[in-house]
Amino acid sequence: MTPKRVILGKIVDSGLVAIVRTASSDQATRVADACGEAGVTALEVTFTVPGAAAVIENLAKRFSQDKMLVGAGTVLDPETTRIALLAGAQFIVSPSLNPETARMCNRYQISYFPGAGTVKEVVEAMECGADAIKVFPGETLGPAFVKAVLAPLPQAPLMPTGGVSVDNVADWIKAGAIAVGVGGSLTAGAKTGDYASITAMARKFLERIREARGQ
Repeated sequence: MTPKRVILGKIVDSGLVAIVRTASSDQATRVADACGEAGVTALEVTFTVPGAAAVIENLAKRFSQDKMLVGAGTVLDPETTRIALLAGAQFIVSPSLNPETARMCNRYQISYFPGAGTVKEVVEAMECGADAIKVFPGETLGPAFVKAVLAPLPQAPLMPTGGVSVDNVADWIKAGAIAVGVGGSLTAGAKTGDYASITAMARKFLERIREARGQ
């Protein structure tokens, strides 16, 4: 099993987690392929996808860890966490902190990214051993929230999700986010079968992140 510090390191190096929230498992696989073609190295399959565990298992077998990390999103409890881990998920993402889920991830040394929308929630997530904290909902909080939190808590590893677009991703990175999670603004082409647009958009996201970091 790849150490979780390596998993987090790969996500931070890339700066982008592509969120797959599709209507079918076939769509999810095609989105993953489109993202992989662009050089995306981390993919989050949400448990709102029909047959999410099977999709995770398929993608985990389809991609080597060197090419694509496959994680599980919208994980609300330890029961779902265990299902995701048995399917091959390499990291767990939740919309909010669940201490029992945190304990299970720590037990199996799997990276856990719970959601937080206040300073108190950020601190509680760190106290529970979260490897990164999903700033959520990003569209409500904005990059200014990240900058404000990092003033008293410079050690907080913040990863906004929701409302991140190719137009504002640089603002999030410059505010101090270690990475971003992107769903609809990246994968919208799946609804019309335009997977080439997903590859193109993913490349733009990765380029904007590199530019914002001065790379």
